Amino acid sequence: MAELSTIARPYAEALFQAAQQDGGNLESWSGLLNEFAALAKLEDVREALADPRLTDDKRVELFIGLVKSPVSDKARNFIELLVDNGRMLVLPEIAEQFDLLKNKLEGTALAQITSAYEMTEAQVQDLIAALEKKFGLKLKPAVTVDADLIGGVRVVVGDQVLDTSVRAQLVRMRDTLAA
Repeated sequence: MAELSTIARPYAEALFQAAQQDGGNLESWSGLLNEFAALAKLEDVREALADPRLTDDKRVELFIGLVKSPVSDKARNFIELLVDNGRMLVLPEIAEQFDLLKNKLEGTALAQITSAYEMTEAQVQDLIAALEKKFGLKLKPAVTVDADLIGGVRVVVGDQVLDTSVRAQLVRMRDTLAA
């Protein structure tokens, strides 16, 4: 969704700069943005925010009322800006862009690990240690399980994919035999 990332990038960059100037508390902003994003992904919330009968002030109050974390005046102003510009539904992409900027500043990246089976903490740490050597970055793991992989793991770091799953190997063999 290149269009959403194009829309979200200026908001994420502006918020990132404001967070840095505001004492650099990027972690709390990241957490709050991720909470906003999770709310904005909910179908009921999306429908309510799109309801033409609501004024912008009501949309802001509705959304802020759903947030469990304390919302500062700056965060409220950010939500008001998004509502005024009709960009509330872009919040998940804004949060993702903000986290990318934060990770770049910290020299870290998210490693999305998909495994065919549940991995122990030791297995995850061993895999992360090997991947950190390969990528030269400090990695934060996000592990999910997908039995469709049959075996092995699939790792996504930024725009790079390492797929050592049995499913990927079978697809490669099928393509080789079909060629």
